[in-house]
Amino acid sequence: MNQNTALRQSNPARDVAPATPDADSAQGAASQRTTAVLPPVDVFEDDAGFTVLADLPGVARDRLAVRVDGDSLVIEGAAAAPVGADMTLIYGEVLNPLYRRTFTLSRELDPAKIEAKLDNGVLRLTIPKAEEARPRRIEVALA
Repeated sequence: MNQNTALRQSNPARDVAPATPDADSAQGAASQRTTAVLPPVDVFEDDAGFTVLADLPGVARDRLAVRVDGDSLVIEGAAAAPVGADMTLIYGEVLNPLYRRTFTLSRELDPAKIEAKLDNGVLRLTIPKAEEARPRRIEVALA
């Protein structure tokens, strides 16, 4: 299966569109920002499905949202630098970006079984192929 048919990056213009404020989501934490950063990703395929590795430095699990919306897989996360509660920012150059990346899922994939793990700023998504799309060996019987 070709990556271009089963898992495609969606329109980059849509990926960086302004986020709609939502206090209960990762994007709500960064609603003051007007654009999102496309996190770099690596996509791997094997017989079972796809693995997506996305670099999301500074994003904690509680500030990360991964969702399927129709045929779109959306990754959103808001980075935050750890700062003590007793500290006040006087001057800042470090950006705390909002990350957003969208992929289009084909019908050959099973979105209900997607698994997500975050480890040291790297999000690992495991996207299995639907059973009917997986390669299988057919035994040949002797006549």
